[in-house]
Amino acid sequence: MRLLADESCDFAVVRALREAGFDVTAVSESAPGAEDHVVIELAIHEQRMVITEDKDFGQLVYAEGRATGGVLLLRFPARARALMAQSTVTLLKQRRERLVGRFVVLQPGRVRIGGVPRKGN
Repeated sequence: MRLLADESCDFAVVRALREAGFDVTAVSESAPGAEDHVVIELAIHEQRMVITEDKDFGQLVYAEGRATGGVLLLRFPARARALMAQSTVTLLKQRRERLVGRFVVLQPGRVRIGGVPRKGN
């Protein structure tokens, strides 16, 4: 599983995923300042799933019908942020390839896995 961490993604998540052996590219390192639509295009080009804390990716995927290899949206309130990196690693280790191409929302104690609409649907 290949991942692309958006700039909004806490870098502790990137470090934890790398330490766990995941192939993670960080937008903050490779394309700082890239707009969301560019991040999605980069992820598609590199065959990566986007990890983000930016709800705007839902707008791009669902309302605008942008193609994607999948999005993992992290929604952790301030009081639970200490759990975010390990929760992300655990989810990806347990469900790995089943998440590719899906829109996934990870919250403390909860995972929602949705489909990604295809153009013309």
